[in-house]
Amino acid sequence: MQALLDRIDRSIDDAVLTTPEKHALVADLSARPWRIDQLRQLRNHAFELVLARARDPLQAASMPALVKWLNDVVKVLDQVAAPVVIETEVWFSPGSECRAAVINHIGSCRKRADICVFTIADDDITAAILAAHRRRVAVRVISDDDKRHDAGSDIQRLREAGIAIVLDDSDAHMHHKFALFDERWLLNGSFNWTRSASQVNEENLVATNDPQQLREFAGQFEALWARFM
Repeated sequence: MQALLDRIDRSIDDAVLTTPEKHALVADLSARPWRIDQLRQLRNHAFELVLARARDPLQAASMPALVKWLNDVVKVLDQVAAPVVIETEVWFSPGSECRAAVINHIGSCRKRADICVFTIADDDITAAILAAHRRRVAVRVISDDDKRHDAGSDIQRLREAGIAIVLDDSDAHMHHKFALFDERWLLNGSFNWTRSASQVNEENLVATNDPQQLREFAGQFEALWARFM
C-alpha cells in the first residue's frame, strides 16, 4: 500500500498522470486483489493532495491540470474497483481430472507459486513444478517432514533443483493440500499430489479466484512458512 501511495505522490509533482505512470499504476493495482477500503484510501489520498495544493495561492494557475490529474487517477482506481467475477471449478477422483487441473494451473503460472501440500509423489506434477522453476516462477513449497521419507516422494528432488522448501517440525502432520498461483488462483481440497490420489482414492479439488479465500489462504501460507523456516 505504501508503494502505491508513494507512486501517487510522485505523479502529482508535475500535475500530469503520464501514460507510463498510468500503466505502472494499473500494473501495480492489478498485481493483487484490493479491498474496497484500500482503494478508498488511495482515492482519498489523491483528493487530499489536490486539496492541499488548492489552499496554496501559488498553485492557483495549476488547478485545471490538477483536477485533470485527479480525474485520471480516479478513473484508474474505478477500473480496478470493478467487481471481481468469481470463478470456481470442481473436480473429483478417481480419474485424471484433479491431476490435470493441478498440472494446468502450475503450467499457467507466470510469477509465483506457493504450494502447501502433505506430500508430492506424482512425477508429472513434479515435472510441472520443475518446469515452472526453470522459467523463473518463484516457487515455495511447504510439506510434511515425515512424508518426505516415503517411497516415491519427490520433495528432496525439488529441493536439490533449488526450489525453496520448508518442512513442518512438529509431531503432528502438516496435512494441508492447497496452492496459490500468481495471487490469483487457489487450489484446495482433499486431493493429494500422488498417483494413488488420481488412480484409486475418492478425492476432491476446487479452484477459485475468490479474493477473500485468496487472502485467507495466503495468510495461512505465510504463517506456516515463518513458523517452519
